[in-house]
Amino acid sequence: MKKPSIFVKAGNVDFTFLIMVIIILIFGLTMMFSASSAPAHYMYEDAFYFIKRQLFFAILGLVGMYIVSQIDHNLVKKFSFPILVLTVILLILVLIIGQEIKGAKRWISIGPLSFQPSELAKYCVIIFMATSISARKKKIDRFIYDFCPYLLFCGIIAGLVFLEDHLSGAFTVFVAGMIVLFVGGAKIWHFLLFLPPVALAVIAAIAFEPYRLKRFLSFLDPFENYLGDGFQIVQSLYAIGSGGFFGLGLGQSRQKYLYIPEPHNDFIFPVICEELGFFGAFLLILLFVILIWRGIKIAIDAPDTFSSMVVCGIIGLIGFQVMINIAVVTGSMPVTGMPLPFFSYGGTALFFQLVAMGFVLNISRYSKDKNAIGHS
Repeated sequence: MKKPSIFVKAGNVDFTFLIMVIIILIFGLTMMFSASSAPAHYMYEDAFYFIKRQLFFAILGLVGMYIVSQIDHNLVKKFSFPILVLTVILLILVLIIGQEIKGAKRWISIGPLSFQPSELAKYCVIIFMATSISARKKKIDRFIYDFCPYLLFCGIIAGLVFLEDHLSGAFTVFVAGMIVLFVGGAKIWHFLLFLPPVALAVIAAIAFEPYRLKRFLSFLDPFENYLGDGFQIVQSLYAIGSGGFFGLGLGQSRQKYLYIPEPHNDFIFPVICEELGFFGAFLLILLFVILIWRGIKIAIDAPDTFSSMVVCGIIGLIGFQVMINIAVVTGSMPVTGMPLPFFSYGGTALFFQLVAMGFVLNISRYSKDKNAIGHS
């Protein structure tokens, strides 16, 4: 008797979505290298220091993306609870033995590499909530008995991330859960009811932490203290403004030379604008728009509710992070540590982003869309 396999036969993956992932990944690695070469040479006397590490996780992520795109997607649903348990253990563990950098404990060091559990938490929340909601026999109609338990769950996971002194990460985890909850059928008035206490919590988190308060106040008028708290956003605006339409040329950024702090991380978008100009910025946004549009189409054509919610959660999370990152670096909102997906330096983030893309590609194999190239 033939044993059941975790790999299943289905149609080919969505070609358009796959191409967008590959193009964005190559674009992101290219710009990350360009933005990181100067600080890498200054800090480690090796211009390739950051890109070598990022390439390692990119290759690892591509392998993970391929494997996840081929397995039975129901396995993800089956193991949602063990994934949750592992995530909670890691989030607690990082508070105990985590590596402290600039006052924050967000990383668990494993030899020369480091792992950031909060990145796993984002996708864990999506998977677990999608599993739970898809298994329900009733709609999410009641605020106290249906909506609030999921709200509490998101709050607990986000709270563990917040204890790492990672406000933007906690907020992202919470938003990921809310996206799934909304797609799962929660009412608009449910969200309106809890918005005031959430707003108060965010205000308190900013007001009672001096460095967050300074960031918020500098956002109101960064040029008032352009050599102090407003320095980062001012340099970001200089980079964006000096790029013009076609930019100064790939690798020709001036602001990356120790003007923008860590330009290969959250503030990589201004370097892209400076080197590639409006054209480069527009191309980046267009690529993400196509990726998100195609992802939503895959979610609509998904074979079951669980798959549809997970794909919506993943695509919604990518879109949210892109929107917030660009808003921050253009001075449209206070500075937060929100990375630009596929572009900002961070091996753990890149790995899980690619694995998540693998799940979307997996679901696209079951799509009934006749326009998707390669579907059987």
